[in-house]
Amino acid sequence: MSDHSPQDELAGTEQPFVQHLIELRDRLVKATIAVLVAGAALAIYPGPAELYDLLAAPLVAQLPEGGHLIATSVISPFLVPLKILLMTAFLMALPVVLYQVWAFVAPGLYSHEKKLVLPLVVSSTVLFMVGVAFCYFFVFGQVFKFIQSFAPKSIMAAPDIEAYLGFVISMFIAFGLAFEVPIVVIVLARMGVVTVEKLKDFRSYFIVLAFIIAAIVTPPDVVSQLALAIPMCILYEIGIWAAQLFIKHTQAPDAE
Repeated sequence: MSDHSPQDELAGTEQPFVQHLIELRDRLVKATIAVLVAGAALAIYPGPAELYDLLAAPLVAQLPEGGHLIATSVISPFLVPLKILLMTAFLMALPVVLYQVWAFVAPGLYSHEKKLVLPLVVSSTVLFMVGVAFCYFFVFGQVFKFIQSFAPKSIMAAPDIEAYLGFVISMFIAFGLAFEVPIVVIVLARMGVVTVEKLKDFRSYFIVLAFIIAAIVTPPDVVSQLALAIPMCILYEIGIWAAQLFIKHTQAPDAE
């Protein structure tokens, strides 16, 4: 007969759980402080209004002479720049936020799992940023130029600042997620959901799927659809190539 009672078996389990909660709280506090510090720095320089001007620059550059954005709500001139400041602060603090997430989960991972997770976290962050930058520096200018070329001369363009912010955020998310295609391909292949050979066979179907997705999530213009679909196809090929390397270098010791 065993000398251990159920109470003995449960002894000590509460304390580690509480310690995990305390560590999670501390990590969340540090991540929040990083966002607040970035927000405070941006509030001082360049400032919320200047951040909005920077975000609106691709559209303003394509408006006819004298064209400008308007605010249809009384509090929009205050709320919209504030939203942009918070969004930018989060993006600036994202490396710190992700580091806190990594520091919280890393102790519970095996060495080969750390080799899998850390590169994916870093690369997915970089790819998302690249997608947003590609959208801002290239796509916006081409899309707004294309749209304005169809505007009748009798119409004075004066977009609403809240509507423009919603459009920008949706486009940033669309391009940021589209640039995550290699990560999705790598994870699916590494988890054994699909093989690399199946991914290669699916290539032609993915091209069609990419253009369908681009037609759904972007404005109804050829420029933005091509600007989203073509990079997705290229990144799919990169993902197939990277998946082969990733599988090779992140195997568990007993699987090698």
